[in-house]
Order: sequence, then C-alpha cells, then structure tokens
Amino acid sequence: MELSRRILNMGFSPIRKLAPYGDAAKNKGIKVYHLNIGQPDIETPKEFTDGLNNYDDKVLKYAQSQGIPDLIRSFISYYKQWNIDFQEDELLVTNGGSEAVSFALTAICDINDEIIVPEPFYTNYAGFAEGVGVKIVPFITKAEEGFHLPSRDIIERKITNKTRAIMLSNPGNPTGVIYTKAEIRMIADICKSHNLFLISDEVYREFVYDGLEYTSALYMEDVKDNVVLIDSISKRYSACGARIGLIASKNKALINQTLKLCQARLCVATIEQLGAANLINTPKEYFDKVKNEYEERRNLVYNKLSKIDGVVCEKPNGAFYIIAKLPIKSSDDFAKWMLTDFTHNNATVMVAPASGFYATDGLGEDEIRISYCLNTEDLSNAMDILSLALNKYLEKEI
Repeated sequence: MELSRRILNMGFSPIRKLAPYGDAAKNKGIKVYHLNIGQPDIETPKEFTDGLNNYDDKVLKYAQSQGIPDLIRSFISYYKQWNIDFQEDELLVTNGGSEAVSFALTAICDINDEIIVPEPFYTNYAGFAEGVGVKIVPFITKAEEGFHLPSRDIIERKITNKTRAIMLSNPGNPTGVIYTKAEIRMIADICKSHNLFLISDEVYREFVYDGLEYTSALYMEDVKDNVVLIDSISKRYSACGARIGLIASKNKALINQTLKLCQARLCVATIEQLGAANLINTPKEYFDKVKNEYEERRNLVYNKLSKIDGVVCEKPNGAFYIIAKLPIKSSDDFAKWMLTDFTHNNATVMVAPASGFYATDGLGEDEIRISYCLNTEDLSNAMDILSLALNKYLEKEI
C-alpha cells in the first residue's frame, strides 16, 4: 500500500523528533534538560482552573463550532487592552494556534499556491502547508542583522502569480526578533500592492524585552481586510495543554467561510473553553512577573552562550527562544549524540536542531534553537552541560 506524497514529503518536527532518544536516556535514569520545546514551567493562572469549575451541566455537550460566547467575548475584551477592536463575527476559536494556521492556509490557498515566509520560521508552518498542498517560499533573514527583514525589493522578488500571502510571527519564533513598526508597515504595503493576505502569528505578544515596542499587523488600518491574526493562550498563560487558539480577521467573508472548517471538526473542547474564558480576569501583575522572569532567563542563556568559544548568536528581544550557530558541521548529529553518548553528573540536554526551521537546503545545519522555558537554576545547569558537551564533541570530531 502506498502513502500520499504529502505525508511522505512532510518532515518530522525538529522540536520533537529526538524525543525517542530522550526517552531512552530517561529510561536509563539520566536527567534530560529540555531546551528543545517551548513548554513554560511558569504556573498557569488559577483563573483557568476557577473557570473549569464553572461547568455544572450534567451532560458534557458539543460547544458551538465558532467557540462558546463567553470565550469569544473574553477574547474581545483582551484585544481591547491592545487597542484592537473585534466584533463577535470576526473571531473563531480553534484547537490551539496550530489549527488556526492550518485553517488560514486552507481558506486562503488552493493546491500548489504559495506562501512567502521569512526564514528561519516556526517549523510547523512547513508541516501545515504541506498538509494542505501549499508551498512555502522563504526569504532569508540573518543572525548578524538580528533576523530583521531585508529590503522590500528582496521580498517582492519572491512574489509570483501563485502567491497568496506573506506569513510571519511577531515576536518571532525561533529567532526572538521584534519587528519594528516600519517593518510591519513595509509588509503591509507589499500585501496591499499585490493583493495578498498577511498572516500574522502574534502568540508571543506579551514577551517583548529591552523596552522595545510591539506592533500588531492590525495596527495598519488600511490593510485590515488583508490581515489574518493567529493567536493562542498557550504561551501567554502557560496553558499549552488546554489547546485553545484563535483565528481572527476584520475580513468577515474570510471568517464566515472558515467557519465551514470549524463546523467540519465540530467544536473545540467545551470545558477548556470555560477555563480560557476566565483568563481575562488574570491580574496584570501576573504578566509583569512572567515577563521579568523570561527576560532574566534570556540574559542568562545569552551570557552563557557568549562565553563559549566558537558560538555565534545575537541577543533576542522577544518570545523565549534563541538561535545559536555552533562550530560544528551537523547540529542534528550533535543533538542526538548528547542524548545517546554524553552525560555530566548523570544529566544531559535536548536541543532543537535548527535546519528544520529553514526551507532552503543547507541552511541551519550548524545551528540550534534553545528554548529558555526552564527555571534559572535548571537553565544554568543545562547551559553548563551544553558547553561541556560541545567541547567533548569537538574533541571527538578532531
């Protein structure tokens, strides 16, 4: 029996593909520090579990396909805090931000259409695109330029008669870049000139450091019908397991048609929506504390990396990831080796090889993505182990 070309061409997640080696190490009693995945260890606000307790129906029923009214109103109130005004028919609740991206691509693109994306990009964009028969067309951003966008003409060269949208994350995953207002304005102008959608993944909007300013694509008033917002509660509230996301747009026709996809999958989990709806009551102090904690962790990781000979990285300004170039040929081999052949004090580290965050062959082969979601003590230990492992690995390569 043959499998589809789509599934065969789809790669395994570089974030999770080493999990079997990590599990094997754990089964041997080895402690594995996970720097590979954006799983926060910050406590989820109690408001979420308080919301779960609001469910008192004797039958656990299907929810509305577009999302329960309480959650939709909660999201509307949340966006008002960011000077973004939505109406109830402009939002659809999804099973995490992942489903939101998949729905956006399905609603916007036909088979063999193209989406332009700055690389490195969130690796699952490629998987979502492959799943619906869409081609990712990348343009390169560079570490030495802080992964900021290149000039307009470089981006426009990628546009063809099959291009349907430009997609980006801001703040950026995996780079931690914060795009300036001028950069978002440039992308908006390109989309306006070429009649393209702008898919804006803004999951990490709370995590902006160094006094920089976050600019939503929806602040560009003249292209609101072009903008498709992707969002999630996973990172903001450290509620990854709830799987509550969102697709939103001022383009009511797009949202109305996307509702067909929501109806086809019936609904998002009812009780989790109740928990998410109550998160609007999370006090502001929660976000201030979390942001300060991540900024401290960012500084720790960057300072540790900066002291390792041969490592090149730029200090990220947002999200909770950092891309580092290592003095090695294959980060895939190095990451696997740390799990199968290296320990220090019966512990090792799992990182995400960065080649999976690129669509261009050969790029990212000597890079890793580090997630600084661990507490500072564990993070410090993990970075020390990473340094020792790199030195040992280089000795092996000589």
